Amino acid sequence: MILAAPWFLICNCAMAQQPQPDAAPDATSQSQPSQTTSQPANPIQSSVVLFKLLQQKSLVFPDLATNRRRLSSLEKFKLAANNSVALSTIGEALIASAYDQATNRPSGYHQGFEGYGKRFGADMARAASDNLFGTFLLASALHQDPRFFVKKNLSFGQSVKYAAVRVVYTSKDSGERQVNYSGLIGPLMAEGLANAYYPDKNRTAGSTLTRYASDLGWRFGGNLLRQYWPAINRKLRLAPETPTP
Repeated sequence: MILAAPWFLICNCAMAQQPQPDAAPDATSQSQPSQTTSQPANPIQSSVVLFKLLQQKSLVFPDLATNRRRLSSLEKFKLAANNSVALSTIGEALIASAYDQATNRPSGYHQGFEGYGKRFGADMARAASDNLFGTFLLASALHQDPRFFVKKNLSFGQSVKYAAVRVVYTSKDSGERQVNYSGLIGPLMAEGLANAYYPDKNRTAGSTLTRYASDLGWRFGGNLLRQYWPAINRKLRLAPETPTP
């Protein structure tokens, strides 16, 4: 949370000086002339109205692509900040922390509410680091597109395959297919940084690689959910829709 806090200040300042980004499949239409005059459109937005940054992108998956336009480095930074505080990131951290609490991992955090709070904070910090390294720094340096592009009319088996392939491969800013270096190296760098605040007994190479493998597993599951999210959003009517490419 300490890592994520400065991002709100930086991104709010940047957004005040930049054009508003395109709306995502479950984001509201930004037709008002200024952000301060818009009103929350549904209960989900009302519950997070203080996080104005989230209102510019999908509340659940900010990295869902709505067009093929190339992202600038600043836009990738904004996307990294949105991803770090998205509802999907918070939900993943809540679930992962509960599971780690039940299995007492990392063991250095022990049990009780304090232990759960430490696990949750560590998971949120790892997510913020992953987005900083992968979604922003590496994606900008390697000219890769960190967004997820939904493919329509796929069977469930094809969707599972596509979600797995998207872990390993991504698109360049030019649209060409390339190994997803930013998505594969970013989590590893984040786990290396996590050793700076993890308990001493959980800073081993084995513990780091285990967390890294878990990150890739969560990435695969998240990709599969992203693939179906526009359809889920339509059925649940969580927010007004914007057509996807």
